[in-house]
Amino acid sequence: MYIKAIKTEKISAKSITLYDFLDKYIPCIQDNTVVAFSSKIISLIEDRVELSSADINKLISKEADYIGKQKNQFGRYLTVKYNTFISAAGIDQSNGNGNLILLPENPQKTAKVIYKYLSKKYNRYKFGVIICDSRSTLLRIGAIGVAIGFHGFSPLKSYVGKPDIFGRKFQFENANIADSLAATAVFAMGEGNEQTPIALIENIDSVSFSKAKPSKNELKNFYLSFEKDYFHQFYKNLFK
Repeated sequence: MYIKAIKTEKISAKSITLYDFLDKYIPCIQDNTVVAFSSKIISLIEDRVELSSADINKLISKEADYIGKQKNQFGRYLTVKYNTFISAAGIDQSNGNGNLILLPENPQKTAKVIYKYLSKKYNRYKFGVIICDSRSTLLRIGAIGVAIGFHGFSPLKSYVGKPDIFGRKFQFENANIADSLAATAVFAMGEGNEQTPIALIENIDSVSFSKAKPSKNELKNFYLSFEKDYFHQFYKNLFK
């Protein structure tokens, strides 16, 4: 597997269309490749920007799928957006030139739009697209990448029913392909002023690529409800 971050010009809100951006910075695609985009670059292209003078609490309430009952010790609300625990509904000021940048409107749909455009342009189908964001994880410091939208591949690899090295069959284990690749891509992109909002992950031979993936059933299995989540008992009383 080979990872390459792509440097771009400084992108501001509505400064370039999505298709012009793809034409300029994705000159070709090889089979067995995942093209990852930072959520922020997609948001800027989509003009998902608010002035810094906007009421941040109202924005959080509008954007979050779920919002915590109270702020944490750092003065931030714990929120859920796109089935991801994320601070302040993903609203961020970094690299926003003084503005507030919201998460993309519908990253799952945008990932599919990007896939269809690139597959038609380059006559390729054995590749994938991910839109990535960063989040903090419980009991760890630092940001790690997470997939908030993807298309062109199965997000999970199931080991259920398969034997381990001693013949014991797995009962529940699944490898999270989408988030693992997102974490790799975000690491390559960086979190500061690197100006590399695209990452190409090439020579991937352990992913199931298809223009019809993810299926509705795969999405249903990937994005769990609160009640089916392994950690639900720890946070079930945190949200309004």
